[in-house]
Order: sequence, then C-alpha cells, then structure tokens
Amino acid sequence: MLMFDQAHLRALAAVLNEGSFDAAAARLNITPSAVSQRIRALEEVAGGTLLIRSQPVEATEAGQILYQHAETIALLEQDLSQHFRPDTGTDRPRRARIAVNADSLDTWFIPAMARAQEDSDLLFDVTSVDQDHTLSRLRAGKVQAAITAENQPVAGCDVTHLGALRYVATCSPEFAQHWFPEGVTAESLQNAPALVFDRQDRLQNLWVQRECGRPLVLRRQHMLPSTKGFVSAAEAGLGWGMNPENLVRDKIKDGSLVALGWRPEYDTPLYWQVSRIVAGPLRPLTRAVVKLARESLVQNQNTGKLEN
Repeated sequence: MLMFDQAHLRALAAVLNEGSFDAAAARLNITPSAVSQRIRALEEVAGGTLLIRSQPVEATEAGQILYQHAETIALLEQDLSQHFRPDTGTDRPRRARIAVNADSLDTWFIPAMARAQEDSDLLFDVTSVDQDHTLSRLRAGKVQAAITAENQPVAGCDVTHLGALRYVATCSPEFAQHWFPEGVTAESLQNAPALVFDRQDRLQNLWVQRECGRPLVLRRQHMLPSTKGFVSAAEAGLGWGMNPENLVRDKIKDGSLVALGWRPEYDTPLYWQVSRIVAGPLRPLTRAVVKLARESLVQNQNTGKLEN
C-alpha cells in the first residue's frame, strides 16, 4: 500500500492553490527548493509526474487525484483539531470544493455561502456547471458537494431535496409581437431565436416539448453562458429564453418582459449532495444551503400559474 507523506501532500496542494512554487513556498514558510524536493519525493512514491510546470502550475491526472486527497485530508484534520484544540489557530485554510449551477449562483447560493462563513472559516472553490452535469464532477471526486438535478445519491454521498428553481419563458414585448403574432405555436417556436446557455442546456427544449406536446428542433439559437445576460438579452429583443422567475418577476410586472405560452413556468428540482467523508466539516455549509433553499426555491410542484 502506498503511503504519502502529509508534508509532501501539503506542498502539492499549496503549489496548485497558489499557482507557483515560489508562492507555495511563501504560503508554507519554506524555500522554493524545499517545495521542489517535496514534490519530487511525492512523484517518486506516486510513480509518475504530478505537475505540469506551466504558468500557473497545473496538475496531471494523477496529480489531480492526489490534490483532491490532500484537500480532503486537510479539511478533516482541521475539523478534528477544532474538537480537541478549538483555540489553536492554523494558516491552512479549509477549502470546500463544490459544483453549483450558474442560475443558483446568480440567484440564491452566494447568500448561503456567506451565511456558512458566519459559522466556519471555510473558503470556497466553486465550479459552475449545469445542474444536470454537476453529478459527474461529484462521481469523479473533483468536488466534495454539489447542487444536482438528480435525487439518486452518488455512492458515498448524502442527498437532500432543496426545492425547485422556477423558470419562466420570457421575451420582450416587441420580440413577442414580431415572432409570436398569433401566439406561441410549434412553428413560431421552431423559427424564433432562442437563448441557450451552452450546448448542454436542454431547458428551453424541455419547456417547448411540454408546451407543444412533442419535441421540436429550435432552429435558431444564441449561446450565452450568463444567467443575468439571459435576462438582458431577452429585454434587448435578442431572443426568448427560460429565465429564473425571481430575476424577471418585476420585469414582467412593469412590462419590459412578457411571459410566453399557456404555461410559461417550468420548475427544475434541485438537490444537495455531499460526500459523507467531509459531511462533518461541511455541516455549516449544508445548514446554510438548506435554509436558503427553503427560503428561495419553490417548495411545491409547478402549479402552471405565474405567481405575482
């Protein structure tokens, strides 16, 4: 069985977190030469190269695996020390690696992170990825917790239902008049420019399928990887798209946007999945995420009626 020296693992984590050997040395209060020696020793045990000497330094596949291990061990060690020596300070930050969909980041998740910091000294390493694809990051061990659209837990993880993020199909009044003069139809939806977050984004297609009773090909699409940019693009008449309800509620009221179709809302269930290994250290974050979700997300199924 391979045994990895903890000082060597800390050096690896420091290099990747700080981006260079010199910055890692300053963080660890040792010389850059000592950092290099520890990395070489770690590579000898691992049997291969762990770092790509670029600017900033990047991890090889093996290096990424060891980095994830080092960060998890650091999180657990610091949590353990708080139980026995809560008055003992540390210069090693507790870093939580999480995957969160962009719409949650721009609507309710950041206040949850801020609330978690009130009860902990966590730092956050956030990966923004569609909620349908955060699960792959969790399975691969690249993150320790994730907002997902999947209620089946990843092996070794606990799952909590958070509620549903409500979207509304919206566009500008001028866009609606030009592209949907007779209302929303299958033909008009196929031809009207749609806003799509990226090539993995299927939300517009799912709403269209429910609205029309069958899947359709959206022939004209703008790709725009920005939640707030979606709203601005809809207001500007660039296209129609599914926007988080809490970002467009007031705009629908003042007439700068209009809701489309006979049932413009679409609810996407969200779940919090966290690795049991670090569930203890991440408990303040889990508490904050659940509380903010209960305050911000829809807790009932889609009613098919826009709430004022």
